[in-house]
Amino acid sequence: MTRPAPMTRAARLSLIAMGPRSAAALVAASLVGLLAFGWPFFVPVGQESGAHAISHTQDAPWLFVAVLPLLAAVVLAQLSEGGMDAKVVALLGMLTAVGAGLRAISPGVAGLEPGFFLLVLAGYAFGPGFGFVLGSLSIVAGGLLTAGVGPWMPFQMFAAGWVGAGAGLLPGAARLHGTVRAWQLGLLGAYGTVAGLAYGLVMNIWFWPFTANGTGLSFIAGDPLAANLARYGAFWLATSLGWDLPRGVITALLVLAFGRGLLRAFARVSRLAAFDATPAFPGGDPQNVNRA
Repeated sequence: MTRPAPMTRAARLSLIAMGPRSAAALVAASLVGLLAFGWPFFVPVGQESGAHAISHTQDAPWLFVAVLPLLAAVVLAQLSEGGMDAKVVALLGMLTAVGAGLRAISPGVAGLEPGFFLLVLAGYAFGPGFGFVLGSLSIVAGGLLTAGVGPWMPFQMFAAGWVGAGAGLLPGAARLHGTVRAWQLGLLGAYGTVAGLAYGLVMNIWFWPFTANGTGLSFIAGDPLAANLARYGAFWLATSLGWDLPRGVITALLVLAFGRGLLRAFARVSRLAAFDATPAFPGGDPQNVNRA
């Protein structure tokens, strides 16, 4: 027979525990992603031509090679801390396939990406580490299904991973024991809207510094960071908001429509799979099992 292990401080955040090693691996992966997105903003004056010549078409393959071990590190850290086991890895694989299928339905056309609502709900239920890995793997699997493989993929992996991880950091996940309250759905719907907008806001950075359009919305290497960010904000409002807003709205609507049922299902799966169960033998003697 088994009995549930006492809930630790790490486990209170979600249905799957997030310990210090898992958090460190997640932070390290995120720092690599931030560096990959942000290095053009810190190109010194006089090296503009070199920066434009390099672009992300040159470093994207190396970034893709780097992100896979980072995902493995997050999973292995959670395995070592007991937050994941074979059952959780199987669940991760199943949800990755579902996310890839949803992405194949509408692979970013006009910003309509129904798979985002699954990232929000799964990240909220199973924690930031699970959400980060699910978001990244869903992008890879969806890209293979839709032939959407290109230099943008590793950047999409980071951005989608952050969407799932951010959901896991929202308050209230500890109360997922079969009862989903209205305020939790409202919170997730609002987060889905913000995440849909933020995904596009972040993703444009992968190409914007290397695009010179001569309209005053271009990146200027060596300029102060605040000036470049102001130009980028204007660029995003003018060119990307119309794509990102539908993504956020669709994500929010799907969360509100299906969130209660899916969160209840996730909580039920967690209980039945006994993710945090520890073995206990009658009388503390394993041989009693044979005599029973």
